[in-house]
Amino acid sequence: MPRERSMSGTIPSMETQTAEIKDNTVIVVLGASGDLAKKKTFPALFNLYRQGFLPRGCRIIGYARTKMDKDEFHKRATSYIKGADENKDIANAVEAFKELSTYVAGDYEDGAAFDNLRTHIEEIESSYQAKERNRIFYFALPPTVFIPVAKNLKEHCYNNKGGVNRIVIEKPFGQDLDSARELLNSVRQFWTEDETFRIDHYLGKEMVKNLLVLRFANVALGAAWDKNSISNVQITFKEPFGTEGRGGYFDEFGIIRDIEQNHLLQVLSILTMERPVSFAAEDIRDEKVSLLILISSSLYPPIERNDVLLGQYVAANGKPGYLDDSTVPPNSTCPTFAAATLWINNPRWEGVPFVMKAGKALNEAKVEVRIQFKDVTQGIFKDIARNELVIRIQPNEAIYLKLNSKTPGLYTRAIPTEMDLTYKRRFLEAKIPEAYEALILDVLRGDHSNFVRNDELDVAWKIFTPILHWIDGRSGPKPRPVPYPYGSRGPKELDAFIEKYGYRRNAEAYFWPVTNMAAL
Repeated sequence: MPRERSMSGTIPSMETQTAEIKDNTVIVVLGASGDLAKKKTFPALFNLYRQGFLPRGCRIIGYARTKMDKDEFHKRATSYIKGADENKDIANAVEAFKELSTYVAGDYEDGAAFDNLRTHIEEIESSYQAKERNRIFYFALPPTVFIPVAKNLKEHCYNNKGGVNRIVIEKPFGQDLDSARELLNSVRQFWTEDETFRIDHYLGKEMVKNLLVLRFANVALGAAWDKNSISNVQITFKEPFGTEGRGGYFDEFGIIRDIEQNHLLQVLSILTMERPVSFAAEDIRDEKVSLLILISSSLYPPIERNDVLLGQYVAANGKPGYLDDSTVPPNSTCPTFAAATLWINNPRWEGVPFVMKAGKALNEAKVEVRIQFKDVTQGIFKDIARNELVIRIQPNEAIYLKLNSKTPGLYTRAIPTEMDLTYKRRFLEAKIPEAYEALILDVLRGDHSNFVRNDELDVAWKIFTPILHWIDGRSGPKPRPVPYPYGSRGPKELDAFIEKYGYRRNAEAYFWPVTNMAAL
């Protein structure tokens, strides 16, 4: 039966492979004493609760090794909820949220501890009227315990009596292709793909979710979305702080595993994939996988060594360098900055370089996509600026198109200006949800669209594993990253690196108009 066409411009409801959960649900947050749960998971659950998006009768259980009483757990679980001190309604909601939340302490590899967790779940479920009882297990955990937790949950806490069972797994999903496959295969022994939601929080960000609409709902953009119009694309992630005492953890992964192999590659795949046949989850994920296969299936390595620039920050501006962090091994060559260029081997994108840049201890906090178009035909113009489409993912979400326009007045002179869609200015009353709110709601709805499928994860690691093994010293001497000062734009070699892929700075300086965003 053909799908009814929307006459209002709204997107048809996404088809899901699993049912939406509407009531009788227990959400178990494993790793409840850790930073991820405290800073992201519990605040997201609270905001969904306050807005009425949690299922009716929903209860939340924290589970971790740490022994603590109810008051201590509630203090931790609500410590990052904003506004309770200034807003009485929020404060009251926090107290009500605490009443829905309980805590069980237990080890991650002890089956008897998970029996205790099951007993607690069943005590809660005994008050439910309907036979269907749903269980969601959120892994706010280090990857070292993913496999034993997946096993123990299935063997001790799985509900076989009707209802839905789902697990939510945080990244990192392995460290290279082999370890990712081992993790995938181990989890798959206990949980089906349909029950598994691999979370990459960038897929829940408003501007990343907007990419599908921006691309496929606008003929004006679609006509220029290929190698005939686009010269180069940069996807940039910048953090203004270093590892700050977490260098020991970061040193195991490095900036490429931490940011580029997952977050930025997700942005790239949505930015460049072909139009899906529908908004159904598997149709979207099929197109993403097809796109990633094109990157990994070249006759050459997916990322050549001379297409990579590695950096490591050093002390500057009163801030310590990476190697000054006492948790970092002496003489570590772990990159804290990386620029890597990928190529897509299809008729649409052949020859267009996609430069991913990610770094810590840089000059600002920013995530953006910058699409630079080719030069206009010369003749009547000389040294005219290129058009650029910039999609700012964070902070202050915005889309702006840099165009050339005549300066007002009696002279004919072209200058770069912009068509600007800044969200805070255009959508004055809109509340942009946090990524974790959107993704947890997707889990409850059974919508896999914004989660990483197993074959997608596999091909993503195929792209990055060869270059990661080179950086790790598994395929020859380790490359030594170039130094860059804390608080800088990155290595001084960066300008020459991006220019060799065709990026051209405007001959005339471009100034973004200053706007008092706080007043909007």
